[in-house]
Amino acid sequence: MKAVQIVAPSDMKVVEIERPELHAGEVLVKIAYVGFCGSDLNTYLGRNPMVKLPVIPGHEVGAVIEEIGPDVPESFSKGMHVTVNPYTNCGKCASCRNGRVNACEHNETLGVQRNGVMCEYAVLPWTKIIPAGNISPRDCALIEPMSVGFHAVSRAQVIDNDVVVVIGCGMVGMGAVVRASLRGATVIAVDLDDEKLALAHRTGATYVINSKTEDVRERVRQLTDGLGADVVIEAVGSPATYVMAVDVVSFTGRVVCIGYAKSEVAFQTKYFVQKELDIRGSRNALPADFRAVIHYLQSGNCPIEEFISAVVAPEEAQQAMEQWAANPGKVFRILVKF
Repeated sequence: MKAVQIVAPSDMKVVEIERPELHAGEVLVKIAYVGFCGSDLNTYLGRNPMVKLPVIPGHEVGAVIEEIGPDVPESFSKGMHVTVNPYTNCGKCASCRNGRVNACEHNETLGVQRNGVMCEYAVLPWTKIIPAGNISPRDCALIEPMSVGFHAVSRAQVIDNDVVVVIGCGMVGMGAVVRASLRGATVIAVDLDDEKLALAHRTGATYVINSKTEDVRERVRQLTDGLGADVVIEAVGSPATYVMAVDVVSFTGRVVCIGYAKSEVAFQTKYFVQKELDIRGSRNALPADFRAVIHYLQSGNCPIEEFISAVVAPEEAQQAMEQWAANPGKVFRILVKF
């Protein structure tokens, strides 16, 4: 069967691999759409230390059940539209023992620590198959990245009288904007791109700040009567945005970090103490986050068409990745259609 493989930095091609065999407790899915995420872009650019090349990318999935193996619950049926929980968990580490399997110490995410599913067919344990009801296979590919943003809002314990600053309005950050606004919070979206900020406003942000042209700290102070944000969600992963998060959060506020900074970050640690901050990591997502995104997409309120930057054939994947690398700030999701 056909698959997309990142062979080496800046080298992606279509290869032929064997179609997987179905065993007990497993489900065979026909892959319809797979999204490229930021980790795939870093792999393509040779900047992802967690990946060993060559690798088949892909963990943002829209698929249709093709065949069901023995010992799979009857609730699964051929033809169902599904997405995939792409993470593993060992069941033994501290995270797993505490019920936070999304942060398993030994997690292997599809397309990162193991081959992904940017291919025609995939076989997965039924426990990793997430039915998506009437959501189309194309739109199912948006569920996983949005669920990461939803999970960050849960980590922040956002409530309705919070002011929440979301730094970075890519797909993950947009998920955080949506979830925080659904919880009734006042959301301030921060990004460098006016088009993304306009979309963030349409998906629930009350205020937007362009960090290229505005003083973020001063604007947040103006919007919060000088108090700062109750919650800041960092969804970029740069030293500047990590420092910004600590700077604009209120005293006794919560900072939730999603992005991985690629270099060391220098903090004025006195703010950690003086503000008595809660600084929390947020990794991947839990099944409840997937279900919440599915519920949101089924509401009909999501501007899905604006979240999809391009749909390409497998043979066009390298060209699409080159264009994304040249202008990363303008892209939401590129989907590969099989």
